[in-house]
Order: sequence, then structure tokens, then C-alpha cells
Amino acid sequence: MPALCRDCLTEFDDGTRCPSCGRPRVVRHDELWTLGIAHMDCDAFYASVEKRENPELADKPVIIGGGKRGVVSTACYVARIRGVRSAMPMFQALKLCPDAVVLKPRMSLYAEVSRQIRGFMEELTPAIEPLSLDEAFLDLTGTARLHGAPPAVVLARLVRRMKAELGVTGSIGLSHNKFLAKIASDLDKPHGFSVIGKAETQDFLRPRPVRMIWGVGQAGQEALDRAGIRTFEDLLRWDREALAARFGSMGDRLWHLARGEDHRRVTRDAPVKSISNETTFSEDTADPDILDGHLWRMCEKVADRAKAKGLAGQVVVLKLKRANFQLITRRHALGHGDATQMADRIYREARALFDQVGARGPYRLLGAGISQLVPAAQADRLGDLLDPQAERRAGAERATDAIRAKFGDDAIMKGRALR
Repeated sequence: MPALCRDCLTEFDDGTRCPSCGRPRVVRHDELWTLGIAHMDCDAFYASVEKRENPELADKPVIIGGGKRGVVSTACYVARIRGVRSAMPMFQALKLCPDAVVLKPRMSLYAEVSRQIRGFMEELTPAIEPLSLDEAFLDLTGTARLHGAPPAVVLARLVRRMKAELGVTGSIGLSHNKFLAKIASDLDKPHGFSVIGKAETQDFLRPRPVRMIWGVGQAGQEALDRAGIRTFEDLLRWDREALAARFGSMGDRLWHLARGEDHRRVTRDAPVKSISNETTFSEDTADPDILDGHLWRMCEKVADRAKAKGLAGQVVVLKLKRANFQLITRRHALGHGDATQMADRIYREARALFDQVGARGPYRLLGAGISQLVPAAQADRLGDLLDPQAERRAGAERATDAIRAKFGDDAIMKGRALR
């Protein structure tokens, strides 16, 4: 059975310890030298970067997140042992780990480290599909001749270089498609390297829970539970037509995933599907002025990002979370052929959605965004026959953008942004 030492990169035939360095960090698999689709996921990325910046935090539980009413962005593995998880309410995390060091996210720092990791990847293959700052798919199929080594060795070199030069570790999942590569990267964290081969795919998946399927949220999981589908073996009992009838287009994808089939390619420039911004309040609030001020600022940020990316949205989205954690989402389609990237219009549509919800607060979270994105050339072409002042406001917003571009973001702002 082919084997690789992840510490000294010695390739050898079988064994649980490296014959060269004697260490046990060995990955062994019958298909180790032939698989080429990988998922690399940094280990507790934000927390790892903070520990690199401040070595005094090395052995301490570190949580990256907001105040007591915020949520956990990420937590180091010391904190995770105590039960802390990403997206957990901060008050709950601090109950589990009261001695944790809580740090606010420093996104510019994390983005810079992410760019360095991306640079390492670019030296290996052009087929890179980032999912976030700290994870990406890589397709190394057919690169063995170029690098003088199979993909497994190249990936082991990558994570070793990340640790040596950047002080962060990553876990590798290697398989024959994206679905299985992402599952594999979670099997042996942190600093892991797991392989799922073609020959073992069915046997591997059959007893596993379907919640392993990436992209199935809480609502999707509940729908599967109601159908009695809890494992991949349960899913295999359904025929293709029945799954499609029960779950729509998702049913056909489930049928393929149950068999370990995923024909999606690693796409270098995967399209952005939505642009959004949200905030969790330090205290629940139902104050209409505070909520309106936050909503405007969010819509400005969404518009700025859309303009920077050259995109516009055909759907405006509003997101609210009540004090009891009940999530409310509202969407409004602008109409056939209509799209916007203007803060004024995004705000007015989001505000109308908020008014539909009514005074059901207090709220602990507020968010706004756009989806069904199209190129900016398709934005704001139709005008608004019911709002003759819309074109004037759009002109004022473009003038504001020009002033900010020249003199800075704080050069000019609307009064409602001060609420």
C-alpha cells in the first residue's frame, strides 16, 4: 500500500511509521498516488493567526467574535475541547469557557495571510476554487509530471510550507471529486490528511449521516428527517423520481451524492451568488431609529461591494433574528429585467420588507443584501415610474461615490447614517 510521511515527505510502501524519520504522521491508501481533487481547510484560521501574532496565547483558549451578545466567528482547538463552536452565541461560549481570551476579528490581517496561502497554491495549479479566506478546492489532476511528484506529495508540501513560513496549519482532504474531498478534510482535523478513494466510496458513505452533505442547512436537515432520511443508506433506498418529487431539483443532487457522484469541476472564478451585510447588536433593540440607521449603513456597504465587483442584484433580501433566536427572512424580486446596485434603492426595498414584518421586535440581528446577481450594465436601466425622484437620488448617489473615491469614505454621508 503506498504511504507518505507528512513530516519528511518520504514515499514508501506501507507501514505505520516513516522508515526515514521514524515518525508516525503517515498517510496510507491504495489510491494515494492516483487521486487529484483536494480540499484544503485551515485549522481554526483566525485564532491560529492571532496566536502567531501573540505567542503568549499559544496554550490559551482563544475565541474570535463579537461582544457578549455576538456570535463566535471561530475558536481555537483548546476552546473547542470545551464545547465552543463557530456561530455559537457568545454568551453560551463564555459559559462553556469562561477563561477564554476573546478577540475582535482583524479581517485585513486574515485576508493578507489568505493571499499568501493563495500564492502558494498558485505555484501548484491554476485550478483553484476558494470557498472563503481559509479554504479552497484544488485540482491537481495531471500535474505529477510538472512537479515530479503525485498530488498527495505536493499537498503535503503545501501544508508543511504554510506552517513553516506563515505559522498556520491546514487539513487536506484528497479524493476523486469535490463532495468527497470536502468530507475528507474534516475527518482528521487539525493538521490532518485524509483520503477517500473510488473503490471505497459506497462503503464509506453508507453508514454516515446525511448532515455531512455540505450546503444542507437546518431547514434542509429537518426536511430530510421528516422523510426518514438520516444516513446515506436511508437515501439509497429512494429512487431518483421519488427524491425529485419530494425535494425538487435538490432531490436529483441527493440521488447522485448518495452514490458518491459529483461532476462539478473545480472552477477558478466561481460566480458570486449574493452580497450581504449583517450585524448582531450588543443589546436587543426595537428602537425604530436605531434599526433604520443600521439598515441604511448595511445597504450602503452592500451597494459599495456590488459597485466594486461590477454587479447588481435582482432580489433584495432582509434578515432579522428575534431575541428568542427565531430567524425571519424576507425577499423581494425587483421585476423582470430589473436590477440595482444603488444604496438608495436597496434601502427602500429593504425598508419596505421591514415594514411588512411589523413591530415584532426586539431584534438581536439585522441584515440586508442582494441576490440573483447580474452584470452592472443591467442595473437601474428601467427607472421607477411610481417614483419620479428616483433618478435624481441615483445621480446624487453617484456624485457621492465620486467624492468619497477622491476624499475618503467619511468625506460625505447621509444624516440617517448617524442614527
